[in-house]
Amino acid sequence: MSDVSDEYVVGDVNTIDDGSEDDYDDGGDVGNDVGNDVSSDAGGAERAAAAIAALEFIAKSLAEDPEAVSVEVSERQGKVILSLSVGPSDMGRVIGRRGRTAQAIRALVGAAGARDGVITSVDIVD
Repeated sequence: MSDVSDEYVVGDVNTIDDGSEDDYDDGGDVGNDVGNDVSSDAGGAERAAAAIAALEFIAKSLAEDPEAVSVEVSERQGKVILSLSVGPSDMGRVIGRRGRTAQAIRALVGAAGARDGVITSVDIVD
C-alpha cells in the first residue's frame, strides 16, 4: 500500500560521494594524499570478493535482463567502490521507491564487505 505523503526529497536517492574525508576517519595523516587517487586494480576486487558476489547476485535477481548487469570495481581513499550498471528498464527496480531498495542493497553489500574487512560503497550508474 502506498503512502500518500511519500514525496520526492532532493538527495534521497543515489547520493554521490564527493570525496570529502568527513565520512570517516582512517587514522592517517591529514596531509597524506596516497589514498586520494581513483584506480581500477585487482587488489580491491580480491579484497571485496564477497561484496561483489553479493551485489551481482542481488542485482541479477531483481533485474528483468540479468545479462545487462555489470559491476565495476575501483578504489578510492581506502574504500572499495562498486559501480553497478543495469539495463534502462531495470533502473527503477534496483533503486526502488524513494531509494529504499538501493539503501537495502548498500546495507547488504556493506555487511558482506565488512565480513572481509573492507569498507564498500555502491554507486548505481546509468
